[in-house]
Amino acid sequence: MKHGHANPGELGKIFFNLILLLFFVIFCAVLYLVRRPILRFAAEAWIVEDPLDNADALIVLGDDNFYADRATRGAQLFREGKAPVIVASGRRLRPNAGIAELMEHDLMERGVPRDKIVRLADDADSTLEEARALARLVRERKWHNVIVVTSNYHTRRARYIFQRVFPQGMVVHIASARDGDFDPEHWWEKRKSIKELTREFAGMMVALWELRGGSGTIETTQSVVGLRGLIPQLVV
Repeated sequence: MKHGHANPGELGKIFFNLILLLFFVIFCAVLYLVRRPILRFAAEAWIVEDPLDNADALIVLGDDNFYADRATRGAQLFREGKAPVIVASGRRLRPNAGIAELMEHDLMERGVPRDKIVRLADDADSTLEEARALARLVRERKWHNVIVVTSNYHTRRARYIFQRVFPQGMVVHIASARDGDFDPEHWWEKRKSIKELTREFAGMMVALWELRGGSGTIETTQSVVGLRGLIPQLVV
């Protein structure tokens, strides 16, 4: 019986495991070194910006940030002549006041005349519900081509939802507004930015589930009838 001598098979196994460990360490080191370009690419790939032709209306989605970045981009596009009117969409916070009124104020501060603003107050608590409320407005106004303005990190989910909820044949383009709380170049460095992007990933999964099978258009048609007189308050 031999003692102190390793079996050749065991030596080979140990050597193989050491090689695997070495490759794993090298892989982790390389991943760490290139983490910034990868994270930057992930955010930039998530953000969408459609080619913007002239449209019937601009729609600025509610829940703008502290800096009013969505309103700023919407006003910029209005001044460029992209559309003759602009919709200020937002949730009601009180019976006679809400985010739509605040956005209207932001738009006017940025040079949009009041008579060119359509204010839409709704009770939506998600992008999907907001899209359904807005679907009624575009039907009533007989618009065929709109530009939806929203925060950069929100663009991909917004496009997915609006293209499925808005009336068939409606052309929807997405305009990305820079966001003071989300910089795609350095988003991983701020806790709030990480939360925003994580929430968007989760929201996209929910949207994929809720709109599976192309059910969004059917639900929208039903909700437009059901919401008549319930949700939107239109002030031109």
